[in-house]
Amino acid sequence: FLSSFLHHIVIAAYNDKQNDSPAQPTERPLNSEEIYAREEKYGAHNYHPLPVALERGEGIYLWDVEGTRYYDFLSAYSAVNQGHCHPKIIAALNAQASKLTLTSRAFYNNVLGAYEEYITSIFGYDKVLPMNTGVEGGETACKLARKWAYIVKGVPNNKAKIIFANGNFWGRTMAAISSSNDPSSYEGFGPYMPGFELIPYNDTAALEKALQDPNVAAFMVEPIQGEAGVVVPDQGYLTKVRELCTKYKVLWIADEVQTGLARTGRRLAVDHEEVRPDIVILGKALSGGVYPVSAVLCDDEIMLTIKPGEHGSTYGGNPVGCQVAIAALQVLEEEKLAENAQKMGELLRTELMKLPKDIVTTVRGKGLLNAVVIKETNDYNAWKVCLRLRDNGLLAKPTHGDIIRLAPPLIIKEHELRECIDIIQRTILSF
Repeated sequence: FLSSFLHHIVIAAYNDKQNDSPAQPTERPLNSEEIYAREEKYGAHNYHPLPVALERGEGIYLWDVEGTRYYDFLSAYSAVNQGHCHPKIIAALNAQASKLTLTSRAFYNNVLGAYEEYITSIFGYDKVLPMNTGVEGGETACKLARKWAYIVKGVPNNKAKIIFANGNFWGRTMAAISSSNDPSSYEGFGPYMPGFELIPYNDTAALEKALQDPNVAAFMVEPIQGEAGVVVPDQGYLTKVRELCTKYKVLWIADEVQTGLARTGRRLAVDHEEVRPDIVILGKALSGGVYPVSAVLCDDEIMLTIKPGEHGSTYGGNPVGCQVAIAALQVLEEEKLAENAQKMGELLRTELMKLPKDIVTTVRGKGLLNAVVIKETNDYNAWKVCLRLRDNGLLAKPTHGDIIRLAPPLIIKEHELRECIDIIQRTILSF
């Protein structure tokens, strides 16, 4: 009783002090140019955003500070598969945030186990290790693979190797850039993480040669390389990856952070070939773009090699993130977003194929993860195309110079997609 009484006295005193303080001047809303200038002045220059200053999102739409509405064709790099501010996910966020936000893993809470049970039942793995960001998921998978290699496979201590594919991208931590062959990611940040090796993507002969080294713990690969420009491997590649990893007792780590969660027209991109990786990394749309949530899924033989104190995160598995992730997964299932992505993706690619080949040289993708390759000239390039798309009411972003990724939220309906196709066609033809 005394504790409760004192608590109310402190809160009342704080509120009185807030009420007595002088009124703060109302800040004039900034226009887009002023917002650009403020970020330029006070923020690190590690991004080159498309010049548009956004303040609101709903479903497949975004609005800038001047009130102009745009179709979102990036979906925050596939983090908002369920659409911006999905009401079910926001409701889960608000309900949990007003009750309990963080306990750390020092204690149990009543939400984490429910989330763990739900996500493992959906994807069919024994265990999940919750983290926050996609790159943390990648780091976790690499640690699990190395630990498994020493304890289960019998690799000599500190000799484990992990194989990656050229063109991979899973973040910009020291480990992630150590596996990259993109100079913009790794140049100037050495020395690099040892024990990482690169082979060509979509090359099973090169993979088999690499896996013959008995010290190889894992092969980590994106089923479709997103940041590299939506590079889709040959049909059967993932099946062969599974066969080779099994043959040489190597863990297959599927980086599904961008390709997973209905984006490519299946729950996971590996489901297109009905194969099961040893480890799956999820992130991005695992929270519907509402909160940083990532997850690493695998079976007991791998997961239980890590013991208490050997890996963790203060925020990993927090109650808010868990409730948000449950809601985000439920939306994917209840609204059949994989099926919609498959259908809308086929329509989008069919129409994009009609664009002039002297401007759009390539169209590729699966589901609603797609890209077009722009033939650059003195008059136009992918950046200029994206600027004109913005002017016409659609937001997309170049990757690797000449490639434009086209990935709207998976809730998009056919009539909306046809409007977007019209915008893309008119924009391309204007060049």
